[in-house]
Amino acid sequence: MDSIGHTLRNERQLKQLSLEELAQTTRIPLKSLQQIEADEFAQLPGDIFVRGFVRSYAKALGVDSDPLLQRFEADRREKDQQAQLEVVGLVGEPERARRVGVAVAMIILLFLFTLALSIVLRPRRHDRPAELSQATPTQVLEPVAIG
Repeated sequence: MDSIGHTLRNERQLKQLSLEELAQTTRIPLKSLQQIEADEFAQLPGDIFVRGFVRSYAKALGVDSDPLLQRFEADRREKDQQAQLEVVGLVGEPERARRVGVAVAMIILLFLFTLALSIVLRPRRHDRPAELSQATPTQVLEPVAIG
């Protein structure tokens, strides 16, 4: 059983049409037609667009689009089931992810605690009382007579 893209490409070649001619006829971008023929449906904008593109492509070639669209739906369902199985496989590892998350949270908390302590316990060498900060240096140091 040929793929959708292979079937459409064979029909196009039998009718001796180029992709450029088909792009003008169907008004489907050339790159999208190339992706359809390569069965790269994931690269196209969405399932609705893919269905419309396949339908237009098949109509321009005089081919019935229903079997092609049914094959596309079957392929899409199969890929969705495989994706669900992969997700179920990933769900089996929550304990490890939880441990990593707890470790990261503890490191962040330790960093924040250290930062808070350094701010609170910072030596304040440059702090002076308000009276001294407004006095001139000559007023602060008065000569003291010795002797």
